[in-house]
Amino acid sequence: MLDRIRNLFMDRGGAPAEGAHHSQDELQLAAAALLVEAACMDDDFDSEERATVQRLLAERFGMEASEAGNLVDLAEQKVAESVELFSFVRTVKDRFDHDERVGLMEMLWEVAYADGTLHDYEANLLRRLTALIHVTDRESGQARKRALAKLGLQG
Repeated sequence: MLDRIRNLFMDRGGAPAEGAHHSQDELQLAAAALLVEAACMDDDFDSEERATVQRLLAERFGMEASEAGNLVDLAEQKVAESVELFSFVRTVKDRFDHDERVGLMEMLWEVAYADGTLHDYEANLLRRLTALIHVTDRESGQARKRALAKLGLQG
C-alpha cells in the first residue's frame, strides 16, 4: 500500500490533477496528513499523539497496526514537505461523505486532546478545517464532546 501511495505522489508531484478521482490510498493519506498536522501544531508530536493517530487510522480504515504506523510515517513526511494542506483538505472534502467528514473532525479533536490539553494553534487549525471540509460549527462541537468523552476528559 505505501509503495502505491509513494508512487502516486512521485508521479503527480504531490497533488492530483484538477477533477481527478482520488484513490483509496489518497484518501487514507489525506486523512493521515490532517491528523498528523493537528498533532504537530503544538510543536510536539509525542509518542502518545503518534499512537492516537495510528490507532485512529487503523480503526477507521481497517488496517493492521504496522500498516497504520507506516502511513503515519509517510503522512509526517508529506506534511513536513508541504507548504499547504489544501490538497489534503480538497481530497477529504471531495471524497468523504458528510458523516465521514464529521467523523474525521472527531478524530482530529481526539488527536488534539491526546496529550491532555488543547493548544491554541490546534484549536485554530480545527476551526479552520471545520469550515474547509464543510462541517458546521455545531457538528464540530459535538464531535469535540464525543472525543473528550472517549478520552475521559472534560471540556
